Amino acid sequence: MINGWIGPLLAGLKTLNQILTAGIAITAFSLFLYALSFNLRDRVARSFAIILLCVVVVFTTDAMQDKSLSPWAIDLLLHLQWFGIIFLPAAYLHLSDALLVTAGRPSRGRRRFAVRSMYVVSSFFILLLAFNLLLGPFVPNGQPAPYLSRTLWTEVFTVFYVAAMVWAGVNFLRAYRLMLTSSGRRRMVYLMAGATAPALGSYPYLLFGYGFAAIHPLFFWSVATIINALVGVLVILMAYAVAFFGVSWPDRVIKSRLVKWIMRGPVTASAALALMTIVRRSGELLGSPYNAFVPFTVVATVLLIEHSITFAAPFWERWLFFGSDRGELQLLQNVEERLLTQSDLHQFLETILAAVRDHLQSPAAFVAALDNETLSPIVMAGNRALLDQDSLPAVLENVHSDTRHEFQWGNFWVLPLHRRRHSDMDRDAVPPLLGLLGVALHDASHQEMEHDQREALWLLADRAALALEDRQLQQSVFRSLADLQPQVEMIQRMRAAGRYDARATLLTEPILHEADLANWVKDALTHYWGGPKLMNNPLMNLQVVREIAEKDDGNSANALRALLRKAVDQVKPRGDRKFTTEWILYNILEMKFIEGRKVRDVASRLAMSEADLYRKQRVAVEAVAKAILEMEENIKV
Repeated sequence: MINGWIGPLLAGLKTLNQILTAGIAITAFSLFLYALSFNLRDRVARSFAIILLCVVVVFTTDAMQDKSLSPWAIDLLLHLQWFGIIFLPAAYLHLSDALLVTAGRPSRGRRRFAVRSMYVVSSFFILLLAFNLLLGPFVPNGQPAPYLSRTLWTEVFTVFYVAAMVWAGVNFLRAYRLMLTSSGRRRMVYLMAGATAPALGSYPYLLFGYGFAAIHPLFFWSVATIINALVGVLVILMAYAVAFFGVSWPDRVIKSRLVKWIMRGPVTASAALALMTIVRRSGELLGSPYNAFVPFTVVATVLLIEHSITFAAPFWERWLFFGSDRGELQLLQNVEERLLTQSDLHQFLETILAAVRDHLQSPAAFVAALDNETLSPIVMAGNRALLDQDSLPAVLENVHSDTRHEFQWGNFWVLPLHRRRHSDMDRDAVPPLLGLLGVALHDASHQEMEHDQREALWLLADRAALALEDRQLQQSVFRSLADLQPQVEMIQRMRAAGRYDARATLLTEPILHEADLANWVKDALTHYWGGPKLMNNPLMNLQVVREIAEKDDGNSANALRALLRKAVDQVKPRGDRKFTTEWILYNILEMKFIEGRKVRDVASRLAMSEADLYRKQRVAVEAVAKAILEMEENIKV
C-alpha cells in the first residue's frame, strides 16, 4: 500500500519542484529588471543585478528541462546552466566589495584586483566548459534526474566555488560590523540571510550525490522542493535589503514600490504558471492532452490578482508602511486625490458662468482673478469682444467697501468676489478682494435686476469666490513646496547615504546634482533683483558664493547675484550681441531674468512661440547650472 503511494507522491513533488523552479526564475528576472530600472547607478545594486542574472540562467534552464525534450536538448540546457553557476562566486565577491565600500571601507586596490581576478578565473572555467573539460559525459538515464558527470576540473571548481563564497561571507560580516545605524545593521542581516539562498541553492549537488539520490528519490525531491521554496523567499529578502542602496526615497516609498513590483510581477506570473501547470497535468491524467481550461485559468488568475492588488493597495500601504506618520501621510494622499487643478478650476468657473448667462440671458460673462494687485480674466464665456481687457484694471476703482454691492461698469454688472470672513478676522474689516464676476447686460437700456435675479446671481458669485479662494490657498501651498523641495531632497540623499555610512554623511559636503542645481538656479534667476527665492536659495551654501561674499563685505545676496551674472556671461557667445540662433540661450537669460521682461515680449522679440521659449529657457538654465557646478568644483580643487 505504501509503495503504491510513492509513485504519485514523487510525481507531485516533481511537479511542485518544477513550479517552484520556474517561480524562482520569474522572480529573479523581475527583480533584475527592478534593479535596472531604479538603482542601477549604485555599485551594490549593480553587483546584485549580476547575481540575479546568474540565478535567472540557473533556474530558467533547470525549469525548461522536461522529459518531453530530446537528450541533446537536455544536455545543452545543463551546459547553459553552468554559465550562471560559474560566474556566481565572482558576483558574490563583487557584491561583498561593494558593501564594504558603501560602509566606508574603500578598497586600496587589493580587493578591486581580487574581484577582477575572480571574473578572469570564471572566464577560464567557461573555456573549460566550452571544450568539455569542466564536465564529463551526459547521463540521460540518470536517477533521479539526468545529470552531467564530474571530472577533475569539476573538483577544482567546487573548491573555487566554496572558497569564494566563504571569502564573500567574511566581507559581509566586516560590512555588518561597520554599520553604525540600527536600520543599516538590520538590513545587512536581511542581506546576509538572503544571500545564502542563491549560493547554496544554485550548485548542482547531483554531481556528487547521484548514488544516494538514486536510492532515496523521495528524500532527494523533498529536500530539493524545500530548498527551492527557501531560495524563492530569501531572494526576495535579499532584494528588499538591496533596494535601499543608491536611492534617496523615503523608506515607505521603497517598500511600497518593491511590494507592488513583486505582487504585479513574480506573484502574478508564478500563480498563473502554477495553476496552468496543475490544470494541464490534471487534463493529461484524465486523458485530455489539450484542456480548454488552461487559457481561461491563466487569464482569470492574472485579472483577479491584478484587481486585488489595485483594490487592496491603499489599505495595506496605509497599515504596513505609514507607521506613526499615518495621519500626515493620509492627509497628503487625500490632498493629492482631491486637488483642484487649473483645469478643474476653469471647468468649475465655466459651469458657473454658463449658469449666470442662462439666468440673466446674458451674451457674455467673465471671472477675473486678482493676483499681486494685477487683475486679469481667467475664464470668459460668450462674446469675448464685449470685454475690453486693457481697461479692466480700472474697474477696481469702483469696488465698494460693502462686500455685497454690485455696480455697473459699461455694459456689465460687476460683482466683487471677497474672501470668506474667518473667525480671527476683525468684524469691521473688509475681507480681501479675490477677483470680480462680470455679466454683460442683455439689454443696455435695462439697468435694474429683480430681487430673485440678484439673489441667484450673488449665490453663484459666492461659488466663484470659493473657487478663487481655494486657488489662492493652493498656489501658496505650491510655492511653499517649491521652496521646500531642494532642501528636502538634499536631506533625503544624506539620510539615504547615512543608512550605511553615517560618518561620511555628516563629515562631508553633500554631493551636488545638476538636476537640483538647475532648479535652484531657476529660482535664483526668477528673483534675480531680490526676493525669497534668491535670499533663501540653497546656492548660498556653495563655497564659491562664500568666497565672493568675503570680497563683498559679506553680502551673500550680492555674491549670489554676481555668481549668476558670471555664469550667464559664460553662456554668451563671442562678439557683439545679436539676435541669431547661437545667441538664443543668452538672449533668453538676459531678457527674461536680468531685464525682467514678460514672456510674451521675449517670445515676440526672439520670433518664437511661448512653448518653444520655455523649452529653450530650460536648456539655458541648465547651461548656467553647469557653469556654476564647474566653478564650485574648481574652488574645491
